[in-house]
Amino acid sequence: MSESSQNKSNNTDEIDLLDLFRRMGRTLNNWARSLGRAFLISVVFLLRRWIPLGLSLVAGIGLSYLLKNTSESFYTSDMVIRENAVPNADMISYINRLHNYCNEDNKAALAGALSFNSESVKNILDINAYWIIARGKERVPDQVDYANDHYVVDTINIRMQDRLDIRVKIKSPQELSLLQKSITSYIEKDSLFQQKNRLRLRQNKELLSRLDYDILQLDSLQKVKYFEETRNRLPSNGGQMVFLQEQKTQLVYTDIYNLYAKKQYLEMERDLYYGIVTVISDFNLPAKRENGGFYYGKHYIPLFFMITLLILILLANRNKLKEVYNKY
Repeated sequence: MSESSQNKSNNTDEIDLLDLFRRMGRTLNNWARSLGRAFLISVVFLLRRWIPLGLSLVAGIGLSYLLKNTSESFYTSDMVIRENAVPNADMISYINRLHNYCNEDNKAALAGALSFNSESVKNILDINAYWIIARGKERVPDQVDYANDHYVVDTINIRMQDRLDIRVKIKSPQELSLLQKSITSYIEKDSLFQQKNRLRLRQNKELLSRLDYDILQLDSLQKVKYFEETRNRLPSNGGQMVFLQEQKTQLVYTDIYNLYAKKQYLEMERDLYYGIVTVISDFNLPAKRENGGFYYGKHYIPLFFMITLLILILLANRNKLKEVYNKY
């Protein structure tokens, strides 16, 4: 290819690129103008119809206030427990049987499970167990997965496997302490959970016995090594020390400390977490009712506003809608 032909090809490529950038610029400019025009039309539309929209907000607030004063109060509180012998998933499934009883309004089954009388069980609206999410590398409890929408394959933010959250919805908060005892008793009286916990404690006892034996053996080995190393450092005839073996006693110390650390952990599991579950955080007495004005307002105020806005949009475009209807 001649030099003139090559220059002509380069010039053509440059022209094509410039034309492409110009088209992209015009397209972006048109989009920006369209968005700006749509924004201005929306603002003018809302301002010209502020009276019905304002009345919709007032209606939403009024209905929320009415429901607050006419509805029966209920309260929510959370308890955090540590399961010591049962996998977390099994424990959540077991506790959520109570949630099913509440949803089915099966007061008899709920009273039997919690050992409540028929009057007290009427105050219980819901009982539910949730996973606790630990975020980041620290693995510190960060939030409760109330929505049950945690991404299971997430390897950074994980479900904690040794504790869970129990949330109750109740009419009378004064019965929270009694309800806490009833829930823990409901868990503790399960026969399969009892067997698993007895097995855990028996294995714990066997491991502690073995660790005590291993620590004693290493301690004896340490004394023997120390005696041999001391004896092998014999003075020669000239009065100088002759080292016949390297000092290896320090190597035993690390093994002994590791065994002691395992022993302390097992003793903590035995003494602090003896039962099937351990209550980490009790139910707190709520300061105010759950279903206040905001509880209803966050649902009904946007609902009234959106319905009113939709009606106004339909009325403003009714002629166009008629044309489309007649056409098709």
